[in-house]
Amino acid sequence: MPRPGISCSDGARRVLLGPLWPAAPSRPATLPSRAATASTRTITTSTNRPETHHHHRQPLQPLQPQGRAQFPPSRKPTAAPPSHQARSYHSHDHPPPPGPFTPAEASLLSAAYAHVPAHGFTPEALALGARDAGLLDISPAVLPDGGVFALIRWHLHAQRAALAGKVGDIVAAAEGGAAVMTVGEKVEALTWARLRGNVEGGVVARWQEALAIMAQPSYIPASVRELAQLADEILYLAGDPSVDPSWYTKRASLSAVYAAAELFQTTDRSPEFRETRAFLRRRLDEAARAGGAVRSVGEWIGFNAGAAVNVLRSKGVRI
Repeated sequence: MPRPGISCSDGARRVLLGPLWPAAPSRPATLPSRAATASTRTITTSTNRPETHHHHRQPLQPLQPQGRAQFPPSRKPTAAPPSHQARSYHSHDHPPPPGPFTPAEASLLSAAYAHVPAHGFTPEALALGARDAGLLDISPAVLPDGGVFALIRWHLHAQRAALAGKVGDIVAAAEGGAAVMTVGEKVEALTWARLRGNVEGGVVARWQEALAIMAQPSYIPASVRELAQLADEILYLAGDPSVDPSWYTKRASLSAVYAAAELFQTTDRSPEFRETRAFLRRRLDEAARAGGAVRSVGEWIGFNAGAAVNVLRSKGVRI
């Protein structure tokens, strides 16, 4: 029951007490148009916001792992050109490797080689060659191996290189007689041509001195290497087709035959060195028969070994 003297209407009661929670804002009757909104935003942006400068941002680059050099796409690392190395094999598609002597050494040794028939493989021949080449008498001191052995190597290298130019004449002489040369016949002809080189060079009378120098312990490795290269050159020019272990045995046997024939040549006094030619043929025939016997023994051993293995396998042995 209300107190006497106080009368509150419903509207006054709402004003005094107020709502228990705020009333939601009333929605306007009409919404502004899009054009008006856009114009309002444009005006607001142009009047209130400060002018800003936009800069082009670079895209983020992915992180690269450390420890490895990075190169731009336009510049890539280039590999170093391969170095030219000396080869110990023959090739039809590539030029031969350079010789063992420099141009200056070749000029001096070539001039000194002309004095070998008269003075031998001696320092005197080297000194005379230096004078002929317009050099000082002490110039041979710069040659490797003391100079004298270098002069011997010059003869060996020059005669071995000359064999390639003699193959055509040898084959042409054989084909003129309507005969086809075998590999063995070419080997004999080329080996004899190399022995004839000692005579044509005028050093056969001085070759015992050269053999004594080559037999010295400090020169034996180089001398054996020259002998092996000569045997390889002869078999290559003869067209030897070996690709099995006989490739090594043929070169070893030919090296032994040539060394024996060259030593025999220094003591041969027969006309045109006929005894040396006959000695060479006998040694080559013996080497061919020995090689055939070795191959026959190898085939026999291989056949019996294979048969023994098959018998053991048939007995249940795991081999």
